[in-house]
Amino acid sequence: MSESLVFPVTYPLSAENVADLVRVSVPQQSAEVSTQLSASLAGGTVVAIGAFDGVHLGHRTLMDACVREARERSVRSVVVTFDPDPSELIVGAQAEPRLLSIEDRIALCHSLGIDEVLVLTFDRTLAALSPEEFILLLEEQLGSLLTVHVGDNFHFGVHGSGNVATLSALGAAHGFTVVSHPLDRLDGQPVSSTRIRGLLAQGRVEEAARLLGRCHFVRGSVNHGRGEGTSFGFPTANVRCPARTCMPSEGVYACIVSDGAHAWPAAVNVGTPPTFESRRDACFLEANLLGFEGDLYGCGLSVIFVAWLRASHPFSSLEELERTVLGNIDWVRHNVGDSCVEVGP
Repeated sequence: MSESLVFPVTYPLSAENVADLVRVSVPQQSAEVSTQLSASLAGGTVVAIGAFDGVHLGHRTLMDACVREARERSVRSVVVTFDPDPSELIVGAQAEPRLLSIEDRIALCHSLGIDEVLVLTFDRTLAALSPEEFILLLEEQLGSLLTVHVGDNFHFGVHGSGNVATLSALGAAHGFTVVSHPLDRLDGQPVSSTRIRGLLAQGRVEEAARLLGRCHFVRGSVNHGRGEGTSFGFPTANVRCPARTCMPSEGVYACIVSDGAHAWPAAVNVGTPPTFESRRDACFLEANLLGFEGDLYGCGLSVIFVAWLRASHPFSSLEELERTVLGNIDWVRHNVGDSCVEVGP
């Protein structure tokens, strides 16, 4: 990544900066999620355990320590995570939205140097395991555990009955070491997925990027829209995201939209534009793309949030709407770019 690219980013962005933001923020997914490990783990493993939603700066600190120790000991580094997130089983429909899909979590773990990712299906059977039964399951899956890295707020086992002290006692009995990591702090507050979701709910995407170590992004597919955008003279992509996606608050953002090989600067409206619809749809995006020609209908896109531009509100006329949207696009043109950037496969 370019050394000049830090969060929050400084403007105007160069084409190199745009490509860097895409590569840093959006991981290259593997073909599928597997619960099977791809390599022999003979010789023992160094393990990091957690939900790791977001793979934020705190998660990266823990994984960096896991990777560093594994390389020093010439063994495999393994992340153990869960799908669905435990909160989705425990809380149900009231669970917080996901910052990342499981596929993106896995891909980001690998991008940080983790050798293997073991995804445990978090169901009622797994939730009912005692702390010791959980460790026995890990030993069955991973063989000899050498060191287990966790956050100092780690809980495991039925009803969250196990904590770091429990894990350390089990480590003494089973022959592995436990390393407990304090929560990273930024601006005097802990770095956490909950804090990041709170920032996104307020539209504060640049502050969220500082905690993530990358820009927040969402994935979705292009649907047919209302058609008003093309009549204004700029191409639009109407993107629908999965229901559990962690979307920023409704409003207009400066973004980068990518199909994996190309990236386009864009002014993006999150949520159904109130001028046209009374029924709101927070998982809907309307992206006004700069430097795009063609048809993206049916394509999968990643939408990378760079900066907040304005709140969403209804307009009294199409002329007022067009004038405002063109002003948003002009900000993107001068600060993010006005043409397609090649980012590679």
